[in-house]
Amino acid sequence: MPQKCVRLVVGLGNPGNTYKKTRHNVGFMVLDQIAEDFSIALVKQKFDTICGRGFIDGVSVVLVKPMAFMNRSGPQVLKIARYYRILSEEMLIVHDDIDLAFGRIKIKEKGGDGGHKGVRSIIDAFAGGGFTRLRIGVGRPEAGISATDYVLGKFTLQEKKNLHRIITEARNAVVTILCKGAKEGMNRFNDKRIVISS
Repeated sequence: MPQKCVRLVVGLGNPGNTYKKTRHNVGFMVLDQIAEDFSIALVKQKFDTICGRGFIDGVSVVLVKPMAFMNRSGPQVLKIARYYRILSEEMLIVHDDIDLAFGRIKIKEKGGDGGHKGVRSIIDAFAGGGFTRLRIGVGRPEAGISATDYVLGKFTLQEKKNLHRIITEARNAVVTILCKGAKEGMNRFNDKRIVISS
C-alpha cells in the first residue's frame, strides 16, 4: 500500500548539452534511470526544475533535476520542497563526489557539504544539512588538472565501460533508501566498489 509521506529525490547536475555526459552530472544520470525504470515522466517544469511525481515500490516520490547551475540549485530545491510540503529530512540528494574512488557509492545521513558546491547551496537554502545524500565516486584528477576541469570533463573510455553498472547500483541504492531506510542502504552499499576490471 502506498505510503502517505512523499519523498523528494534530487539529482544534481548542470543543465544543457555541454554538461550532459560529464562527471558532475552523474546525479542527473541516476535520476533519469530511476524515472525510466519506474515510468515517472520527467517533463513538468516547476520553479526552474524538471520534475516528475510517481511511485517507487509503493513509496510516493517527487523526482527533481534543478535547472539552475550546480552552485545555485538550493533555492530551486527549497521551493519545490515547500510546494509539496516535504521536510529536508525527507529528501535524498544524489551527487558526484571526487573524494570517493571511481565506482564507489556511499550513503550518508546529515552532515556538511564535503566541498560540493551543489550540496552547499542546498544546505544554505534549508539552513541545515538534515537530508540524506547518495555520493557517487568519480575519483580525483591527476596532477595538473583542476578539480573544476575534472568534474566538468567527460568520462574516459574505461570509465564508460563501468558507468551503466554504477548508475544501476546507485539506482538500487536509492530504492533501498526509500523503501527500507538509509541504515539498510548503508549496510548494503557503502563498502562496495562497482568497477569491472579491464
